[in-house]
Amino acid sequence: MQTKKPESRSRLTREERYRQLIEVAWQIAGEEGTEALTLGRLSERAGVTKPVVYDHFITRSGLLAALYREFDIRQTEVMDKALDASTPTLAGRAEVIAASYVDCVLLQGREIPGIIAALAGSPELKKIKREYETAFLEKCRALLAPFATTGSIASAGLWAMLGAAEALSYAATTGDISPQQAKDELFETIKAMVARNR
Repeated sequence: MQTKKPESRSRLTREERYRQLIEVAWQIAGEEGTEALTLGRLSERAGVTKPVVYDHFITRSGLLAALYREFDIRQTEVMDKALDASTPTLAGRAEVIAASYVDCVLLQGREIPGIIAALAGSPELKKIKREYETAFLEKCRALLAPFATTGSIASAGLWAMLGAAEALSYAATTGDISPQQAKDELFETIKAMVARNR
């Protein structure tokens, strides 16, 4: 009697496994909420052992930070591509910033507000979030400063713009306002911020 040989499965590379785990993590956050996103739940849904997941993220905080990093990279790529195709005017720059921010949050759905809230709950993650926010604001400052009479944009205005961007994007994901309303309002907020620096 012959014994049946087990089917050989091709092993994923470390990078492929990481991509798989990130995709499954986004699915869990989207379907079950950020609270359900634990390393144990991720290993279960991805069909891998816990040590494999721990090897990639070490802690739940590490996983949340990785997801936020993914969001930030995607946002930067979308914004850079739109900037290349835009006109170098205040309206052109404001439109790109507003549209790319709202579109990226909508693309990720309701998961991003949950991940942002979870990041705020840990000093380590709060620091990571702040670093990404600061980089985004400095990029916006460089894009918008040429249109300000003073030649610069005040930090307070940039933080107010970011707060508006987060709130408007969240309202669009929950259906309280339309995506276009969120973009239009953020566009006007950015133009008004620049006008105050004249």
